[in-house]
Amino acid sequence: MAVGAAPAADAPFHDLRSQAPIHGDAAAGASKAPVCAACHGSDGMATVPAFPNLAGQSATYLYVQLHGFKSGARSNAVMAPLVGSLSDQDMRDLATHYAALPHRPASGKARAPARGYALFHDGDPALGVPPCQGCHGREGRGPQPDPASTAPQPPWASFPALAGQNSQYLLEQLKAFRSGTRAGTSNARIMQGVTRNLGVADMQAVADYVSTLQPRGEPSGH
Repeated sequence: MAVGAAPAADAPFHDLRSQAPIHGDAAAGASKAPVCAACHGSDGMATVPAFPNLAGQSATYLYVQLHGFKSGARSNAVMAPLVGSLSDQDMRDLATHYAALPHRPASGKARAPARGYALFHDGDPALGVPPCQGCHGREGRGPQPDPASTAPQPPWASFPALAGQNSQYLLEQLKAFRSGTRAGTSNARIMQGVTRNLGVADMQAVADYVSTLQPRGEPSGH
């Protein structure tokens, strides 16, 4: 899920503010996941820092990303052919499988940069940058919607958990939002506004800080 080329002008746009909850078969998803392991690990933990950890991410977020790669709303030369043959049910099953996996805490906690802490928790009003915790949670663990609910989830249900994510991957995504190469959804538009006035040093500081946060432990039901 690394940064790809800019999306085509006619690429679809998805308004995620009324995204329905995602349900799938975790066992079926596990049987479809081996091809993903080369980059994302058999346990959903990335094999190299340039790729994202998927384990413990919300099923809604993961489904939205797979759907975006398939539709072309999110452009990526590696992911596009991999999702091309996936059905909607396949994507639901894969998302549910990875959401059920425990995201391991970091083995060692690096020193969190003060600037990253400040941007994440307080933002920078002078730059017009809101605090990251407003959408991603005080501890970076993202929304925790009820997976059994059949009602539309709140607008933030498709926001990702960030805690413990790889710093290198996060930095590249922030750059992609700022440049406009990651687009195609209402969430991307939010992030484009957030990153517009952030320099690379600030984006690196946020990415480094978030990578030190501890993710949720093993989700219930797994």
